[in-house]
Amino acid sequence: MPPPTGMRKVEFVAIVAGLMALNAIAIDIMLPALGEIARATGLTEEGGDQNRQQLIIFAYVLGFGAPQLIWGPITDRFGRRAPLFVALAGYMLMAFLCVVAHSFWALLAARFLQGVFSSGARTVASAVVRDLFAGRAMASFMSLVMTVFMIVPIIAPAIGQMILYVAPWEGIFIVLAVWGGLMFAWTWFRLPESLPKAARQSLEIGSVMAAYMQVIRTRVSFGYMLASGLVFGSLFAFIASSEQVFREVFDQGDTFAYWFAGIAAALALSNFANSRLVEKVGMRRISHIALFTFIISTLLLTIATLTWGENLAVFFPLFAIGFACFGMMGSNFSALAMEPLGKIAGTASAAYGFATTMISSIIGMIIGAQFDGTTVPLSFGFVILGVASLLVILVTEKGRLFSRY
Repeated sequence: MPPPTGMRKVEFVAIVAGLMALNAIAIDIMLPALGEIARATGLTEEGGDQNRQQLIIFAYVLGFGAPQLIWGPITDRFGRRAPLFVALAGYMLMAFLCVVAHSFWALLAARFLQGVFSSGARTVASAVVRDLFAGRAMASFMSLVMTVFMIVPIIAPAIGQMILYVAPWEGIFIVLAVWGGLMFAWTWFRLPESLPKAARQSLEIGSVMAAYMQVIRTRVSFGYMLASGLVFGSLFAFIASSEQVFREVFDQGDTFAYWFAGIAAALALSNFANSRLVEKVGMRRISHIALFTFIISTLLLTIATLTWGENLAVFFPLFAIGFACFGMMGSNFSALAMEPLGKIAGTASAAYGFATTMISSIIGMIIGAQFDGTTVPLSFGFVILGVASLLVILVTEKGRLFSRY
C-alpha cells in the first residue's frame, strides 16, 4: 500500500522515524551528562553508588511502558491524530518541568511522565504504519524507518556532549522540547488521519479487554512479543551502562560519543540491509539467523573477556556485530507480531510496545545494576537473554525455524 495521500514515501518514513526518535533522543542525548545531572540533583554524591545514575534512564523507560495499554484503545477509538497531539504537547511540557526540577525525585517524576507521553507518540506511529502496511511490506518499511531513526543514537550523545560544552545540563531538556515542538508542527500540517471512522473501536471495557485477549491468544503475536522483550533487555542494559563501560572499563570517557556512534551505525546499516532483503528472504529466516548470530557473538565476547581480560579491540567489533543483529530482529519481530491483528492495530501496537518495553526495561535495569567495573555481567547477561528468546521462538514456531514465510 502507498503512504498517505499527498505524501511521498520518503517524507512518511521521516515522519514515522521522527516520532519514534522522540523516545531515543530522550534517552541517548543525555548519556554523556548522566553523572553531572545525578550530582546536580542530589541523586548521587561523589564517591557514592554511581550505578544509581541509571535511574534517570529507567524512570523514563518505565513511564514509557505500561501507558501504551491505555493509548492503544484510545487511538483505536478516537483515531490517530488527536491522541498524537496530546502526547506531543505533554512530551514538551515534561521536558520543561525537567529543566526546573530542583531535586532528583522531581526530576525522576518528570522523566517518568515524559515517558508516558512519549509512549503515546510511539503507539500512534506504529498504528499508522499497520493501518497502511502488513507482513513483509511492513517489515521492509519499518526497516527503512529504523535506518533513519538510528541516526538519532548515532549523533545524540555527541549532541549532548556539545550542549554541555556551551550550556548546563538543563539545555539538554530544552533540545527535547524543541524536538517535540517540531514534530507537533510537522504532523499537524502533513500527517492525515489513517483510521476511518467506520473502523474505529469501542472504548467499553468489555471491548477493550476482548481486544487485548485477542492479542494474548494469537500464538504468533504473543510469542514474538515475549521473545522481543527478552532479547531487547540487552539493548536497554547497554544503553543505561554504556557511559560507565567506556569511561571506567576502557578509559574512553572523552571519546564515548564516537564509540557509541559506531555501535549505533552498525545497527543502522543492518536495518537498511533488512529493508532490502526481507521481502525476498522472509521475516522469519532473517530474524532467526540474526538471533543465532547474536547469541554466538556475545558468547564469544564473554569467553574472550574471561580468558584474556578486557580489550577494546576485541570488545568493540564483537559487540557491534551483536548489536547489528537487532536491526535484523526488531522490525521483523514487530511485523510478525502485528500481522494477524490489523483490525485492532492501535491495541496491538500498544500491547507489543508494553510487553517489549516493560520486559526489556526491567531486565535491562537488573543487568545494568550488576555492572562491577567489567563487561562480563553485560555480555553474559546478553547470552542468557538470547537463549531465552530463542526458546520462546522455538515454542511459538513449534520447533520450525528459518522458514521463508
